[in-house]
Amino acid sequence: MISMRHVDKHFGELHVLRDITLEIPRGQVVVVLGPSGSGKSTLCRTINRLEPIDSGEIYVDGEQLPEEGRALASLRAEVGMVFQSFNLFSHKTILDNVTLAPTKVRRLSRDEAKKNALALLERVGIAGQKDKYPAQLSGGQQQRVAIARSLAMNPKVMLFDEPTSALDPEMVNEVLDVMVSLAKEGMTMVCVTHEMGFARRAADRVIFMDNGAVVEDSDPESFFTAPKSERAKDFLGKILGH
Repeated sequence: MISMRHVDKHFGELHVLRDITLEIPRGQVVVVLGPSGSGKSTLCRTINRLEPIDSGEIYVDGEQLPEEGRALASLRAEVGMVFQSFNLFSHKTILDNVTLAPTKVRRLSRDEAKKNALALLERVGIAGQKDKYPAQLSGGQQQRVAIARSLAMNPKVMLFDEPTSALDPEMVNEVLDVMVSLAKEGMTMVCVTHEMGFARRAADRVIFMDNGAVVEDSDPESFFTAPKSERAKDFLGKILGH
């Protein structure tokens, strides 16, 4: 579903992605871990070209990522993205936030988009909030709206860039529960997160990055119980030692 071949990315002098080559099969849940500044979020953002790359190739479902224009817009419609900040339209109701893109981009009728949106809001547990505005919801509720909004486009892939890092601790699980249910339903997911419990529970695969490179690529059980690299051992020692 996602193929990255020899991808490099610089921010000025900083080499943030170093010769990244990855294959992510359809339906696989991949969690990307690593210290701050390791390139995790940049990796995630290159998959729908929110960050252009300097060299290499990226394919989504067999199609090479276009550089710009209508082809890029149509490919982005297939790749849902959930950010740290919820990026909801503050002047629109929850229901309108979820129906906007399907009516404008997918050309769904208002009635069909509304029907789908209500089903998705029910699925993420906030159908009762449909007529409220984002500011009237908690952070956890807003992030669940953001997930529903991405799902409303019926994407082939979902990207999550630290979706719980801006939330109060007690709201984290309500968002992770939605993500776990998506994983169980077979959605192809790439998730940058610091939530080790989620990585163990929902991931098919853990990718550990440091200094712009993939250092380890293994199943969660192997990574958490017997990491191969000293860098991963050190990282896990600090994270799990608290």
